Amino acid sequence: MLQRPRFLCGRPAVAMDPLSDVLSLLRPRSVLSAGLDAGGEWAIRFPAHDGIKFNAVVRGACWVAVEGAAEPVRIAAGDCFLLTRGRPFRLATDLRHPATESATIYDRAADNVAICNGGGAFFLIGGRFLFAGDAAGLLFDALPAIVPIRDASNQAAILRWALEQLAVELRQGTPGSALMADHLAQIMLLQVLRLWLASERPAGWLGALADPRLARALGALHAEPARRWTLAELAARAGMSRTTFAEKFRAVVGRPPLEYLAGWRMQRAADLLRRSDARVAEIAYSVGYESETAFRTAFRRRMLCTPMQYRRGRDALLLHRTLR
Repeated sequence: MLQRPRFLCGRPAVAMDPLSDVLSLLRPRSVLSAGLDAGGEWAIRFPAHDGIKFNAVVRGACWVAVEGAAEPVRIAAGDCFLLTRGRPFRLATDLRHPATESATIYDRAADNVAICNGGGAFFLIGGRFLFAGDAAGLLFDALPAIVPIRDASNQAAILRWALEQLAVELRQGTPGSALMADHLAQIMLLQVLRLWLASERPAGWLGALADPRLARALGALHAEPARRWTLAELAARAGMSRTTFAEKFRAVVGRPPLEYLAGWRMQRAADLLRRSDARVAEIAYSVGYESETAFRTAFRRRMLCTPMQYRRGRDALLLHRTLR
């Protein structure tokens, strides 16, 4: 059997847990929005947005209603929530209250804080995560439209500290605050996902992370994606019979283990095509294919273009950015 390399371009592969693996593939970066300081009765309508919206409530409480979501969610001081679908949404003390368009308030924001009705009763820190990678659906599709984390500041000291420090950076704008806020926001995204996994039983690959046995098998796939895994080997990692493991994995993740592996290999390959100048054959072997021909066939079937067409799309994007 061919021994596949665990390196690419002379660099040894670094094994990561699946959540870190996916987030590193997506390469999230944060865009800090203005905070919201509101008083009295109010309702604000926000337009559709790119990426994931992150909000943390420092003071007060309000309702969150996302267009197309079944039920609004009540959030209060200490809570955090993610908005994952990019849909228009409303924040309100009472959802029956006439809503004001967000631009009319945020366009007048001073010192990075928007004021509504004089402020004083409610304060929220808002941010947005954009993703440089092409696999954002890996994260979005595994999350509901609203991901609430209750009393997060009391559940995890690191998140409480990040919340307090982010509020300081937002209000004071001291030297280096943009970089500090960016790192703090990424810490908060990871911590919110951790807390949500600990309190919920999500579907998809995130659901597998919430199950210790499935998490061991998923971790093995991500640690060695080029390995010729068998169902028996993965079941052994999970400490389950082959039949039980296959049924459990498919029920939680939504597809069989080896099909998930094939999809992850393609995501890794696509990322390497976009981020590196490695030869197609080298990428093919690094993600577990015996030949460049087999890889090209599989890539075209899944991505609807050849590896080089996919790479040329990257080059066209880089040229466009250079000429702007």
